[in-house]
Amino acid sequence: MGVVYLACLLGASACMLLLDARFRLFFWRDWRAAAVVTVAGVLFLLAWDLVGIMTGVFEMGASAGMTGILIAHELPIEEPVFLAFLVLCTMVIFTGATRLLERRAARRGAARRGAAAEGR
Repeated sequence: MGVVYLACLLGASACMLLLDARFRLFFWRDWRAAAVVTVAGVLFLLAWDLVGIMTGVFEMGASAGMTGILIAHELPIEEPVFLAFLVLCTMVIFTGATRLLERRAARRGAARRGAAAEGR
């Protein structure tokens, strides 16, 4: 029972990667840039967590769904996996939204050009 949370994080990450692969949004668009962004994001958020732990702001909660394995004081093994999922999810949503907005702007531009051509 102690790996439920970790398994859920890995499953959700796999689903997000499938969505990414289907629409070529992040890793399947440029895997090198995506890897750099993901590593930088996870390291930044881990540093944020460590500062929070050192100042006493963050504490690890008890849960039967967690493994109980710590990589540092008050920092469970699930935390970097969650942070990687968070970065992946954020970037897939961001790149997907950017693509939708670009398509919308292109359609509006094409409609304007078509209306201007008809008006001549």
